[in-house]
Amino acid sequence: RILELLNQVGIREPEKRLKAYPHELSGGQRQRVMIAMALANRPELLIADEPTTALDVTVQAQILELLRQLKGQHGMSMLFITHDLGIVRKFADRVCVMTKGKIVETGTVEEVFRNPKHDYTRHLLASEPRGEPPVADSSKPIVMQGSDIRVWFPIKAGLMRKVVDHVKAVDGIDLQLRAGQTLGVVGESGSGKTTLGLALTRLISSQGRISFVGKDIASYSFTEMRPLRNQLQVVFQDPYGSLSPRMSVGDIIAEGLKVHERSLSYEERDQRVCWALEEVGLDPLTRWRYPHEFSGGQRQRIAIARAMVLKPRFVMLDEPTSALDMSVQAQVVDLLRDLQKKHDLAYLFISHDLKVVKALANDVIVMRFGKVVEQGSSADIFGAPKDDYTKALMAAAFNIEAVSTPAVQQ
Repeated sequence: RILELLNQVGIREPEKRLKAYPHELSGGQRQRVMIAMALANRPELLIADEPTTALDVTVQAQILELLRQLKGQHGMSMLFITHDLGIVRKFADRVCVMTKGKIVETGTVEEVFRNPKHDYTRHLLASEPRGEPPVADSSKPIVMQGSDIRVWFPIKAGLMRKVVDHVKAVDGIDLQLRAGQTLGVVGESGSGKTTLGLALTRLISSQGRISFVGKDIASYSFTEMRPLRNQLQVVFQDPYGSLSPRMSVGDIIAEGLKVHERSLSYEERDQRVCWALEEVGLDPLTRWRYPHEFSGGQRQRIAIARAMVLKPRFVMLDEPTSALDMSVQAQVVDLLRDLQKKHDLAYLFISHDLKVVKALANDVIVMRFGKVVEQGSSADIFGAPKDDYTKALMAAAFNIEAVSTPAVQQ
């Protein structure tokens, strides 16, 4: 029965997976196992609570197609809870819109999307990340440049732990990023996106040439990098995990100042914290509160304020909107645009959400297995993708189609 269920949900070679532990499976495989568990008792109603939120676009499309097939095969009803309106539009028959614990609108998908009656529904439909990034100014100075960047992790085997091969997480990538420009990096999990960002910010060692504001920093030691750290900042994916619950918001934002600007007095440091909070649209009085008192969107604003307080020139944005609701995503994208325009920031925007990348990035790199499969302006990549893998990503992101092509890893 277990093998039958695993086969039904599309787990390859289920006999080999029977004794596997969850950490040995990919995100998509884990979600398939969860679906198999739910189907074991032959339910009449399947409640799917954000089943694809944490998954890449290609895996998301595959899981949604699987759910659609299983619904037909088993004749079951499905209650699909999500904040992704694209999924609702594509997969639901009827839709209920909720806010503050109440259903404010209900109807067929066509009725609600074509003629929304409630203000909150209109707000949701208008809040998908939209717009085009401004054209990058080619006269602006180059902030970050990489040539033949490589990050290889050794694979060791045998009694003597000899290196027998390498995992090529990043393999020979060239890029250039000017002030006021956003470079989007897209691809599936395991494609090397975050590793590339960590290499550029010198948080992990790499090979190849990395130039930051004209300085070749690839060979810099930890001590040599320290004076530049305030200019290279990171905003992480998880606004819940990246902020210490034991520190007040003010202490979290001021932490970098205590390291990089030790000459500041307490009052001057406090003024900078207030300035950073105002920059991201938060009340300076919130600096006395703790992260658990804020929503996900507010926490991400705090994380952005922590980066902005040091007045950086380069910011690595690692999936900064993926854990947020659709309406909050749009607000964070608008905030990032405003900050970039005001401070001439260079962004490395890492994401698997192509809608957000399209709204923010001037240029795009598409990565797969550590290599660049396509690179160019945002208009070219989104308007006329050339590589099969890029086309598969686009189909999964914008049409929510599970593309059966060797370009996409199942």
